[in-house]
Amino acid sequence: MANIGYLQVVRHCNHFCGFCSNPTTPYVHNMDTMKPLVDDFVRRGYFGVILTGGEPTLHPDLPEIAGYARDQGLHVRMITNGWRLADEKFAKALAEAGLQHVHISVYSLKPDVEAALRGLPGTLPKAYAAVENAHKFGLDININCVISKMNADHLHENIEYWIKNHPYIRHFVWNNLDPSMGRAEVNQDQFTPRLSDFEESLRRAMSLLHSSGRTFRVEKVPLCYMTEFAWASTETRKIVKGEERIVHFLDNKQTVRQTDWGHLYSESCGVCSLRTICGGLFDQGDGYDPVELYPVFVDMDRIVEQIITDPSDPSYRLRGIREWKIDFQRRIEAQRGENSGKSKKEGEHPAKMVDTGLKVGAVTEAGEKLWEKKRRAEGRKAERQGISMETTELCDPEDRQAG
Repeated sequence: MANIGYLQVVRHCNHFCGFCSNPTTPYVHNMDTMKPLVDDFVRRGYFGVILTGGEPTLHPDLPEIAGYARDQGLHVRMITNGWRLADEKFAKALAEAGLQHVHISVYSLKPDVEAALRGLPGTLPKAYAAVENAHKFGLDININCVISKMNADHLHENIEYWIKNHPYIRHFVWNNLDPSMGRAEVNQDQFTPRLSDFEESLRRAMSLLHSSGRTFRVEKVPLCYMTEFAWASTETRKIVKGEERIVHFLDNKQTVRQTDWGHLYSESCGVCSLRTICGGLFDQGDGYDPVELYPVFVDMDRIVEQIITDPSDPSYRLRGIREWKIDFQRRIEAQRGENSGKSKKEGEHPAKMVDTGLKVGAVTEAGEKLWEKKRRAEGRKAERQGISMETTELCDPEDRQAG
């Protein structure tokens, strides 16, 4: 399977998004702590690694860790706000070091909306420059967009801009806002949309990309809100192909492994023809209302076939629907056996912390000083912007390491 792991290389950022789900912690990484985690992905047979944060370009060893991962045979990607990638020399250095693919996050092409979401003015010119630099140095480019209350009505307008002005960008990703962690959890009223807020704009955006021959993925959106393009759901694709995801979090969660992609469902979901391949409502923060979910009655086999026969995604070995059904049933029964005797609350997060025997970063004196400095600065920003600060429950490990 084409499993791709996530490695948080830093947890601080030079932006201040009010909906951030991975804010600053006192944990820090160096090459000695990052290399074993890269090696762990290699041992698991993973296809690639995504370097993320915080803002990963703030780590001084980023080129070195990208090069190390590439040398181990991994496909190397990065999620970034693009601020430092706007520097041509920096972009070139990363490309030469081994970075192959960048996910540049842009939430709105309306400057006032983007500034409000970023907590910082002037981010759009930096993002445009980052896109141009990535293209210049041969990096594959995705545009990532978190769906929030503030951009829910103009997702398609963003796509119109990208198609017209940057036609070489061929892939886009939307992530519906996760209201369960960080500042997103305590600022739900300002940022968490209703599903109906973005349904039409997202449909128009996907239609534009599909008709232009581009590709896209959508995360944390139930299939009843994207039925026409159900094959593009990240959760659905993982359910169909039986993929897993491991994230090395730079906080006290440490390593999390996810193989179960089901979240929250409503009573009406029981009769939906897509129930078994739908991730449901991604909501552990009580930010969404399950009453918005509704059943659909379409051909599930057609959607599965679109996924397993996708010529651009050769990661699933079985290309026939009959073989898939046998394999899928086997996986369902194995999952039931694994969960036998365990009680799972409706909507409980399916990701599980796992002990790999590896430490993810360390809490050091320098890391604590940086965290305290960031907390003070961000506290002032939050007060000016009318945003609540996140809790610090993910910041304090029981066993602090010297580093």
